[in-house]
Amino acid sequence: MDKSPATALPDQGKKPTPEQIERHLRHAQRVAERAIGLGHHPFGAILVGPDQETVLLEQCNIDTVNHAESTLARVAATNFASDFLWGCTLYTTVEPCCMCAGTAYWANIGRVVFGMTEHALLQCTGSHAENPTMSVSSRYVFDHCQKPVDLIGPIPAMEAEIAALQQRFWTTR
Repeated sequence: MDKSPATALPDQGKKPTPEQIERHLRHAQRVAERAIGLGHHPFGAILVGPDQETVLLEQCNIDTVNHAESTLARVAATNFASDFLWGCTLYTTVEPCCMCAGTAYWANIGRVVFGMTEHALLQCTGSHAENPTMSVSSRYVFDHCQKPVDLIGPIPAMEAEIAALQQRFWTTR
């Protein structure tokens, strides 16, 4: 499949450093922890500007159809120009499901970083009825898009920390 878009997209800008990736994923993890306090599932996402430093938005999970990533992407799309979003990075604790990956794509967010895979999440949830994890990777979704979304993850330095929060939460449900 030809990955060249019909119209030229701006450069996605500089890539985040490993230090920035870990710092921003820890921020997303704090958002996921806040979700628990609000009575929601432990998923968190943040949107970082093209400078790879400025946190523009943060969002915890709301419910089964308003995931942290898809809600954040919709808010971003209504508040920022699509060319600007192409240089932004969405950080999320767990790999975006196909709904969230598609929403990030349609919002024109040019880069997605995740800490732990959807497959690893399934190991933590035990196929819990409240979180029927899908086996469609975000890589599969992005590989079938016309725009080349930069996908980074999983991040080995963060996987155990993210998995621990997921396991603590899902074993109490």
